[in-house]
Amino acid sequence: MGRKRTVGGFDIPRWAWLAPCVLVPVVLLNVGVAWLGGTQVSPLSFSFLKTKARALGAYAAHRPACVLDAHPPLEPLIAESERRHGIPPGLLRALIQVESETRVHRISPAGAMGPGQLMPDTAALMRVEDPFDPAPSIDASGRYLAEQLRRFRDVRLAVAAYNAGPGSVNGHVPRNGETEFYVAKVLAAYAHTRPPAPVVVKRPVPTSAAAKAPERTAVAQAAARKAPPSGAHAKPAALRKTAPVKKPAPRPASSGKAAPRLASAQKP
Repeated sequence: MGRKRTVGGFDIPRWAWLAPCVLVPVVLLNVGVAWLGGTQVSPLSFSFLKTKARALGAYAAHRPACVLDAHPPLEPLIAESERRHGIPPGLLRALIQVESETRVHRISPAGAMGPGQLMPDTAALMRVEDPFDPAPSIDASGRYLAEQLRRFRDVRLAVAAYNAGPGSVNGHVPRNGETEFYVAKVLAAYAHTRPPAPVVVKRPVPTSAAAKAPERTAVAQAAARKAPPSGAHAKPAALRKTAPVKKPAPRPASSGKAAPRLASAQKP
């Protein structure tokens, strides 16, 4: 008899009275995450209740500080974090865009917080007191991503470790129904956020130099025509034209009478 209560003539078991006491806090927690964190979560979700409660507590502690003072733009903070930690330009920006759509106060269905969606344990590990404060939160996300890049030396694996944890990455992107799609989204966004490759532009030739170039070419061609052939372009000696050699004119033949005179003249 102690296990049932009668209401309107119906016997209601005790567990039926305890169910609302259990469901109401869960529903309120999920509704608070969906409303305050700008995310979609089922009101009857029993997953990550502890982390979602911690995220709401951090949000409640942060919100009064930014009611009157708006947050600074995230682009300079992201660029500075990439430069400080040696991250490829545009990679952290693509990751934050996929994680939170650059919303400072976002809370995920798993209880991740801030622009880089830091889990409460990760935020504590990175010594971030307020995950919803953009400057320390983005810097912690950059440090964590840079650590994965140094560890795996591969952008795909580093992004996968950021999402699923480094212990889940064993040389390949884990296929758990979430991380493989997450990596594809980040790499697609990275294709748009990375700076374009530098374009090499040839400098035009100055007008004065362009005007002198034909003159120099013409002078060089004239000098080449005047120069004697040499080397491979020289003609063989057998084919060269030589000037005809003039032979000495033959002496006129002497008469027979003059010879004896000369001979007699030589006698004593």
